[in-house]
Amino acid sequence: MLPCLCSSIRASARPSLALRTTPVSIPTWRTLSTSSLLCSQLRTLRPLPPRTPLTLLAVRNLSLGSIFSRKPTIPSPTVVANITRLEAEANVYPHDVSKQMALFEALLDTKLKASHELIINRWEKMCEFDPSSPLLHSEEAFRVYVSCLVNTGQQAAVNPAIRRRDSLLSAHPLSGSSTPASAETTSDKPLLEGESAASVTAESPATTTSAAAAKVSSSQDIAQSVLSGKKDPVQQRPLKDANPPNPLAIASGAAATNGGPIEVTIVERKASWVPRLIRFIVVVAVTSFFFLVILSVFFENSGLMKNAPQQAQFEPTPGQTVTFSDVHGVDEVKDELQDIVLFLKDPSMFASLGGKLPKGVLLTGAPGTGKTMLARAVAGEAGVPFFFASGSDFEEMFVGVGAKRVRELFAAARKKEPAIIFIDEIDAVGGKRNNRHQQYLKQTLNQLLTEMDGFKQSEGVIVIAATNVPETLDPALVRPGRFDRHIAVPLPDIRGRVQILQHHMKNVTTSSDVETMQLARGTAGFSGADLQNMVNQAAVRAAKEKATEVNLEHFEWAKDRILMGTERKSAYIDAKNKLATAYHEGGHALVALYTDGALPLHKVTCIPRGHALGYTSMLPENDRFSVNYKEYLAGIDVSLGGRVAEEIIYGEDGITSGASSDIRNASSTARHMVKDFGFSKLGPIYYDETVDLSPRRKDEIEEEVSKIIKASEARVMHLLKTKVDELHLLAQALVEHETLDKDQVHRVIKGEAISNISEVLEAELSKSANS
Repeated sequence: MLPCLCSSIRASARPSLALRTTPVSIPTWRTLSTSSLLCSQLRTLRPLPPRTPLTLLAVRNLSLGSIFSRKPTIPSPTVVANITRLEAEANVYPHDVSKQMALFEALLDTKLKASHELIINRWEKMCEFDPSSPLLHSEEAFRVYVSCLVNTGQQAAVNPAIRRRDSLLSAHPLSGSSTPASAETTSDKPLLEGESAASVTAESPATTTSAAAAKVSSSQDIAQSVLSGKKDPVQQRPLKDANPPNPLAIASGAAATNGGPIEVTIVERKASWVPRLIRFIVVVAVTSFFFLVILSVFFENSGLMKNAPQQAQFEPTPGQTVTFSDVHGVDEVKDELQDIVLFLKDPSMFASLGGKLPKGVLLTGAPGTGKTMLARAVAGEAGVPFFFASGSDFEEMFVGVGAKRVRELFAAARKKEPAIIFIDEIDAVGGKRNNRHQQYLKQTLNQLLTEMDGFKQSEGVIVIAATNVPETLDPALVRPGRFDRHIAVPLPDIRGRVQILQHHMKNVTTSSDVETMQLARGTAGFSGADLQNMVNQAAVRAAKEKATEVNLEHFEWAKDRILMGTERKSAYIDAKNKLATAYHEGGHALVALYTDGALPLHKVTCIPRGHALGYTSMLPENDRFSVNYKEYLAGIDVSLGGRVAEEIIYGEDGITSGASSDIRNASSTARHMVKDFGFSKLGPIYYDETVDLSPRRKDEIEEEVSKIIKASEARVMHLLKTKVDELHLLAQALVEHETLDKDQVHRVIKGEAISNISEVLEAELSKSANS
């Protein structure tokens, strides 16, 4: 078995130790091999002449090679040759315990499993063919044998080995004479290091008998110590003091024992474990990194770690039932949708005469006009399930999810038919297609077109969609046969705003001075959502002030906050700038009062709001659907009233930049009068912004705009110069009271006194105390 071991070791062995010698004449170098030693069998051993002792240094230098190079596990040729020599001597002297132990130790030094198996094999052959061998009585040899069993994973064979050794010791006790090994050995050194000579060479029969009769034998003690990890000759074997054989003498065929031994000193640098630790950490880190990279690539390609798109469960949207009685300000739209309600209630009523109702209804209008509430009201009136979906709900990061969800939505609606499908912000998926769009966006739209054109006319499924940009929708989506009916949902008129305010004030405690008509007049252009927000902010304001009810001042504050922004009462404005602002706003107010065709004055304030230092509010009697030439000129006059008032009071050098927005509004109105409405000498001609005009025509347009602005400025200058005393009174009142309504403005310009802020606060406190 050893030749096999030696051949495998020799195949990959290489010198791993460097000799640092003093100058020694070495004639030739021979290749060290096990076969050459076995063939010679130590027949040509010649004594070497005395040589200067060599020093063998094993120095570990910290380098990249020492860090990343693996420590060789194959013994060097010197070690192989030494093992071969020791085996030959052990075979020649089988009863010499020291030679057997020397072979065992040399094999243990290799730390190879084959070496352990070779020790086990020699021990078992000795027990079988030479049971009287003195090696059987050596406790250290038995300890080595048991440790080899443990290291090779044969723990189950330990107990049979103990029983076998105890039985052989009882059957073959040592005699009183010296062992053959002692007669054959020529040295006086003890047979085993650390072992008593008397216990190895001259054990008496009485001792053996008493040991055999002991309750726990020595074999059991040895096995127990090995299994418990004590004195493991493989891991904790003490270093030997004997000098190793001279490798040069072995290579030349001479006996190391006959010549002067080569003194070898193995020097290992301190902290030599640092490179090994660094190499271990680097290897583990690099291996882990590449393992994680490979693992992540595998999971990424296989899709095991990705969250698959969850199947959307479309169910009828729960909630409070909404009817047409809850929708206000859009009576015409409710009348058009009433046909859809009748069809959902009784589809056969229209089919009997051959009529067909539209498959889809497209609601268009500004945000907050109540398009979603109208769709809910249709479902509530008809008593059918309502399926809600937003245009952005169809698309996700996974391709094909949009088309899949469209199919699921229509399939769920068909199961519950008759039903209503409402798609809010349909422009998110129904926009016009072009080559720049991704393919998955087209798939979603194509699936929607297929579903709307695919299900039968008799199916009781109505699709209602809403958008505020109908011009961006794909023509194939809005064609007849899909969205047949287009219904515009406008902003509520004054009557509709009154109805909406009354509806939202049902759950709010309001005072008797609140007039919904007055609030509706001042909220022109408000949507239903804006009106609801105004009522809510007024209620919150009253609650913060610990008021028992919401009065008109709270609603006015909420309206101004929506129109102009939050009051900036914390902004520091000195008296001079505040007075200039008061003159500016007073000019607007006086022009609005005395100009025919101007909107009625509502109130004026010099409190900063938003980005403005003051504000003059108008209150139209009704909604204006068309404006005549006189009203346009009056609007320009009111816009220029503030700047002209500053010029009258402070001169041309004292005009401020606060009139920039007023000039912008006046110029825009004048330009529209000339280019869009034909209110100039150029006649009723429309000049498109996208059409290139000749330089002469552009000059004419600019000349007409300038004429309108200059004529308006002259009229306002004449008006305010005649009313300069009223302007001073109004400005002083604004500085003192900050905010004046229309009635207070009339009283001020007549010279009548009005209550100051302290008097108003005292009146309010007394009123609240009495209540």
